[in-house]
Amino acid sequence: MLLVGGMVEWRPAPASASTAAAPYQVLVFSRTAGFRHDSIPAGIQAIRELGSANGFTVTATEDSAVFTTSQLAAYRAVVFLSTTGDILNASQQTAFESYINGGGGFVGVHAAADTEYGWPYYGQLVGAWFRSHPAIQQVTARVEDRAHPSTAHLGQTWVRTDELYNYATNPRPNVRVLINLDESTYSGGDMGDHPIAWCHPQGAGRSFYTGFGHTIASYSEPAFRTHLLGGIQYAAGAGPAPTQVEGEAFTSQFGVQVAGHGNASGGRTLGYIDNGDWAGYAQVNTAGATNFTARISSGGAGGTIRVRSGSASGPVLGTVAVPVTGGWENFQTVSTPLTASSGGQLFLTFSGGSGALFDVDHFFLS
Repeated sequence: MLLVGGMVEWRPAPASASTAAAPYQVLVFSRTAGFRHDSIPAGIQAIRELGSANGFTVTATEDSAVFTTSQLAAYRAVVFLSTTGDILNASQQTAFESYINGGGGFVGVHAAADTEYGWPYYGQLVGAWFRSHPAIQQVTARVEDRAHPSTAHLGQTWVRTDELYNYATNPRPNVRVLINLDESTYSGGDMGDHPIAWCHPQGAGRSFYTGFGHTIASYSEPAFRTHLLGGIQYAAGAGPAPTQVEGEAFTSQFGVQVAGHGNASGGRTLGYIDNGDWAGYAQVNTAGATNFTARISSGGAGGTIRVRSGSASGPVLGTVAVPVTGGWENFQTVSTPLTASSGGQLFLTFSGGSGALFDVDHFFLS
């Protein structure tokens, strides 16, 4: 575990290990009013098995009548497992909105994005709606954020076979993208920047979505099962959620300033970064950190972030290249492994060409 900003950064146990967390309940909802996936029974069974090994019990239903304030209160998270179409009436929608806004968790799996097109709140919750898909095929997915319980077990790429959705909109401006698809590795992707798994807070609750999970075989794959488990644990708040540190929340600095950006979280970034500048974060301790992930943009030269411990000239724990993103409002995520540290205040130092280099919206240590 890692102390970040006064909170504990949490990493999940492997899918095969039991956890010491207090037991909780998860609802798996798989009602369909359109296409029905034959993988739904395998998905329910996999989530039951994950629950048995990791401290939660599972109730599976296709009865929308469970969506009342009193009944939803029993569950830490609700999984929409390849749901399709219009499946909740107005009063059930209201109850679910209150549940999420009050701190409940949502997990959307695959066709959860092919659900409730006429309900704007749900569109925000799931992150993006389904538009089309090519045939099932192998893809190389890029794991752009490994500081999340659903991706911490993965490498920088993940090769797997599944049905790969194109979405009606790119969710990136409104979510924390965890995995994206390399469209050069398969046929039929048409988004360019192609997120496939993401998370975000909504109200006092948490939302996780993965576009994977079409095939029956997915639910027997250890890596996919751990991905799904991490999403459920994140949504359920089974341990403190990874803490997001705003770039502009520095406590010491040289050369940098706060910059305003409409697409940044909170509308601000760590900006005006030139070669040789640095920022320190007294509220962040590097002890035990093994990964650094940052959301960045660059309409300038791009450059390098060095993650240091103790001081702006302290030991370098990791180095990450920041590409030119095509504009100050065009954000991407960069990540690098870190050499484990015995602890010390976090410092970020910046280098690159002449003039403005890049902005840092926020970052995570794990």
